Amino acid sequence: MTIFTHLYKEDRAGGVLLGLLLAAGLLVPVLNLGLGEAHPLHLSTYTVTLLGKYLCYALLAMAVDMAWGYLGILTLGHGAFFALGGYAMGMYLMRQIGSRGVYGHPLLPDFMVFLNWKELPWFWHGFDGFIFALLMVMAVPGLLAFLFGWFAFRSRVTGVYLSIMTQALTYALMLAFFRNDLGFGGNNGLTDFKEILGFSLQADGTRAGLFAASAAALALGYLACRFITRSRLGKLCTAIRDQEDRARFIGYRVEAAKLWVFVFSAVLAGIAGALYVPQVGIINPTEFAPLASIEAVVWVAVGGRATLYGAVLGALIINYAKSYLTAAFPDAWLFGLGALFVLVTLFLPQGVAGLLQMVPFRKKGGTP
Repeated sequence: MTIFTHLYKEDRAGGVLLGLLLAAGLLVPVLNLGLGEAHPLHLSTYTVTLLGKYLCYALLAMAVDMAWGYLGILTLGHGAFFALGGYAMGMYLMRQIGSRGVYGHPLLPDFMVFLNWKELPWFWHGFDGFIFALLMVMAVPGLLAFLFGWFAFRSRVTGVYLSIMTQALTYALMLAFFRNDLGFGGNNGLTDFKEILGFSLQADGTRAGLFAASAAALALGYLACRFITRSRLGKLCTAIRDQEDRARFIGYRVEAAKLWVFVFSAVLAGIAGALYVPQVGIINPTEFAPLASIEAVVWVAVGGRATLYGAVLGALIINYAKSYLTAAFPDAWLFGLGALFVLVTLFLPQGVAGLLQMVPFRKKGGTP
């Protein structure tokens, strides 16, 4: 509890967020597994899965906030890193199916048998191991972000031009992954997963465990992001965001700082994608669509830039509103969601986090 106490003193909102995540990670599985369906406090497995998906989106939003809120890079391509992490996990899950697929092939996934593939592509080898898959979940998005950032930042591409380049990146990947001959399932993607680490993905206990893992990943991700933002690197990122030329003029290696924080945010997005896939049961090229990346930026804008917890709140609020409105008003939900964006933009320019910061708080002894 020392970590939470210290964090609460230094970062009240962050301490509250971590406390809520700890409580949810413990309470939600109990309400799902420990209480019968007739109990009024019982949470259905569907609700647990939905909440787990929201937490994955929140982790993606926090990754976007690191790049946009603290570094000043309006990234419209973080959906690509999210999808790559998801595909890496999907490949592991496909390798676990074995001969239980529709075609019963012990090695090749069903879509490869259908397309008359004769052998497993070289880049699928190793994904039968969970540790290797976890490494790829982080390495593939991180490597892509490193290569992209290396050329873009050294060329001093900034502003709207950099945003367009990030959007072009995810759009190009979407078109590539739609191809059947690429070896990732084409437009159908990867699906029909059976188990993870030997546990059935259809079991209630597995779903509850994945929710708890998502809550833990979000909490650890927040701690890592807060550590960076409060370090010298974080202060340099803020300086780069506000006055990049001045930071470069006084001798800081601006390109290096931008590169490493951008890579970190991409790895975070990849982890979010890896947790997302076993909970929703599918990964396909639509996750690369530019709209998915734009939505993540909207979550951060609604929640509040450069706060981290605001990005989490924005992702949770928008996705819950989206789920509620699509069920309650299937013909008009887009209007309701659009109205929410307009109201927040007009009356909460600093997002929901800005509203929370207006709440008075007095330290011990009565001093504001």
